[in-house]
Amino acid sequence: MSINKQSDIAANIQIGPTDQGMVRIFVEAEGGIELPLDFDPDEAEEIAEELRAAAEAARLMAEDRGGKKGR
Repeated sequence: MSINKQSDIAANIQIGPTDQGMVRIFVEAEGGIELPLDFDPDEAEEIAEELRAAAEAARLMAEDRGGKKGR
């Protein structure tokens, strides 16, 4: 599946610290799929930066299409 392909699969996401000093992104999808992803704090900060950059790029694309400005 590519990043631009929409999916009908519903999922929940939880993010938080573990007792081992890691940051866990826990994804639970339909059909009982559970995906715990653990990252050290530096990796988690890199992911957060990538999310912010992707959000800004998406916001700019929406504005270019005449969408409402975010925030």
